[in-house]
Amino acid sequence: MPASVMSPSRFCAIALAVAIAACTPKPQSPGPVTRAPVPQGPVAANPLDRDLPSYLRLPGIAADATPIRVGIILPFGSSSAPTRALAASMMKAAQLAMFDSGNRDILLMTADEGNGGAGAAAAAQQLLAQGAEVIVGPLFGPSVSAVAPIARDRAVPVLAFSTEKNVAGNGAYLLSFLPQNEVSRVIGYAATKGHKQFAALAPQTAYGDVAKDAFTESVAAAHGAVVDVERYAPNAGAVAAPAGAVAKSGADAVLIAQGGVILRAIAPTLSLDGATRDKVKLLGTGLWDDDQALMREASLLGSWYAAPAPNADAEFAGKYRAAFGTAPAQLASLAYDAVSLVALLAPGRPYHRFTTAALMDPNGFAGVNGIFRFRLDGTSERGLAVLEVTATGPVVVSPAPTTFLGKNS
Repeated sequence: MPASVMSPSRFCAIALAVAIAACTPKPQSPGPVTRAPVPQGPVAANPLDRDLPSYLRLPGIAADATPIRVGIILPFGSSSAPTRALAASMMKAAQLAMFDSGNRDILLMTADEGNGGAGAAAAAQQLLAQGAEVIVGPLFGPSVSAVAPIARDRAVPVLAFSTEKNVAGNGAYLLSFLPQNEVSRVIGYAATKGHKQFAALAPQTAYGDVAKDAFTESVAAAHGAVVDVERYAPNAGAVAAPAGAVAKSGADAVLIAQGGVILRAIAPTLSLDGATRDKVKLLGTGLWDDDQALMREASLLGSWYAAPAPNADAEFAGKYRAAFGTAPAQLASLAYDAVSLVALLAPGRPYHRFTTAALMDPNGFAGVNGIFRFRLDGTSERGLAVLEVTATGPVVVSPAPTTFLGKNS
């Protein structure tokens, strides 16, 4: 599938029609912050290290300027209509970030990730042949696995959106919302409030596997004790026995890695089995966020969960709606952050600006949903708030940090 391109001049014509004012690139959060030395990054056998006449260039870019060629790989041609709609929304967010940056030398080039595997690999090869010095996307884990080694061979970083931790690292960076961040934040907060005996309820799903591992690691880091971990089939009828076991475990805090109807079945079951809210603090992940039904479940009142600060994305959502006449998809902000990060690092030397050291700046970056930075393993660390469920809606009990100052890793 031929790549499409989007230059600032083309997008400005769209954006000016709806009178959106440009703004500066997303700033870095203040520092300094120290942590372990950043590795030099993967060794590239065939690095893209200079501009070549064969690379894509559009009219309007000065002859003596090297465009910031950004390859974007998303499932534009997916057989799933919702997936195609998500890809389209993420692309619009990327265009919006390009315009907001004010950098007229950014050139967005797109290719379809297909169903992963060979399709995603072909997309990467196509964009690299056109001179992409950074790749934004793909969306799915198998696609990241296919793209990463091809990009690594050319010393081109991949800013991907998968939530599969195992595809990160060695030149692939995950901008996605990872449950590990949410679990770590809420467990750490509970520990500061005196909770020491932790139990968890997690579904028998890939998400549940990740949450369970993050739970045990986070409790250890908080110097607490794991008293029970129960798994269950992901349906409301399967939670009674696991919830009953957790209620009898002696835990004073219980993580429920679940949202929606199943969460609202687990909470009252725990209460009926003796784990009432005056004895046991219930803890949750970002799956609890934006669930208006939580406040109507009495057994959940007073519970804590970790998520981005409320309305953190309001400015982005407003600009997106003004430009495109509709609300952005939930993950569209990730594409905006990726291109904003590219714009922030663009003043560096062409084909030497998106280095491992630059991307892994320990000070991190300010994004739509708060601060973030990349860990040594390629996953992202995010500044999250802790919210309490109340009868009138969630209330922030621990604000999202605005800097990584004071954190060493």
